[in-house]
Amino acid sequence: MASEPSRRAIMAGAAGTCALLAASAAAKPYASGKNAAPEIKITGIESFDIQLPEARDGKAFVPSYRGMTAGRNNVVKISTDAGIAGYSFLGATLHEAPNAAALLVGKNLFAVDAYLPQGLLNWPAVEEAMWDAIGRAAGQPLCRLLGGAKLETMPVYLTYVWPVPEDQVPPKAQADQARLVREAGFKAMKIQMMRTDYRQDVEATAQMLAAGGPGFRVMVDRTAGAKGLWIYDQALSAAKALAAAGVYWLEEPLSRDDYEGPARLRQEVPGLIITGGEGWKGLAAFRKSLEHGTYGILQPEMRTCAGPLTMRKIGAMCDAWDIPIAPHAATGLALAGRLQVSAAMGSLIQEIGVLEPSAFPWDVWDAYRPILHGETPFLFQDGAIKVPQYPGLGLNVDEKALQKYRVPGFERRGTPGISPV
Repeated sequence: MASEPSRRAIMAGAAGTCALLAASAAAKPYASGKNAAPEIKITGIESFDIQLPEARDGKAFVPSYRGMTAGRNNVVKISTDAGIAGYSFLGATLHEAPNAAALLVGKNLFAVDAYLPQGLLNWPAVEEAMWDAIGRAAGQPLCRLLGGAKLETMPVYLTYVWPVPEDQVPPKAQADQARLVREAGFKAMKIQMMRTDYRQDVEATAQMLAAGGPGFRVMVDRTAGAKGLWIYDQALSAAKALAAAGVYWLEEPLSRDDYEGPARLRQEVPGLIITGGEGWKGLAAFRKSLEHGTYGILQPEMRTCAGPLTMRKIGAMCDAWDIPIAPHAATGLALAGRLQVSAAMGSLIQEIGVLEPSAFPWDVWDAYRPILHGETPFLFQDGAIKVPQYPGLGLNVDEKALQKYRVPGFERRGTPGISPV
């Protein structure tokens, strides 16, 4: 059981939450008369796919483990009566936009928090597009609207998944990738821990640490039993071996509804950080995990937890318990909103993933230049990513180019094939 936070910590977390909620003000402004701030109303919500051309080197990034078409991306667009549009590249579900439109068209753009219990909690891409429009209306990046950026550059780590069963991946191949990652200027890398014999995973991490050199961090992810759920004793043996090898953290070693098991691991293996939280929606599970001391780092996934505002609330809760936060992965432009919220929260580190061997983030991002006025969306400095300062999500979106590359149909994330809209 984790020790309860002090009254001062609780009040600090509550104050942070109240401050960020001010950004999603109530539907009616307090001020009246000619100096009252006008409302901006939502006039339309749509979702469509774009098909980007091949990158300049002729190679299209193909996330084969997701089974998706290379260069295809979903876009959610919010239109307003102020002529300002907002965009999300997070990836919507097929009915997300029409369901959201039924609730939100004609409503105040800024009343984000009021809409969450009405259904917006289920439409994270729509919420992200709303925040992009809010930022564009204010002329400020989202990180400033959520309390101000605590970080101008965000430490990152790269996650790699091999496109073959883990038992077929030689530990040396993962060590070679770690060497490339370090040579590219990055300081941390994560792999899945899915081999039949966990000792082979431990051997791979030891080789990776040696290849990365001093100061290089290696993390592993069990993904809550994606390839078979461990019992506690298995998790304990693996955790002890990983700690002895020098691994930084073990992610989701047990079931996602087990709040006590990971807390026990933290007590029995203090040299290894136990992390998790990517599968939880809303606030309740995060609150319960903090009360039980389940994880040493929390990792909300913005597609799952509910969107930017809920993730910022989770960050305030973590502040109250003195638990670091390190949001879950994204590649492509889906990173944009996460990065803005991470900067506002002062996250410990931001994941960039999932990548395939030999690929780097810019191999993914280069394909998006045609819809960003030819610009690269994200830049690195000393192994960290610079937080973009364009209004909204920080992307310099070319709206005409979006229309140029718009295509019919909808491709569900993780499912091959195009569905009619």
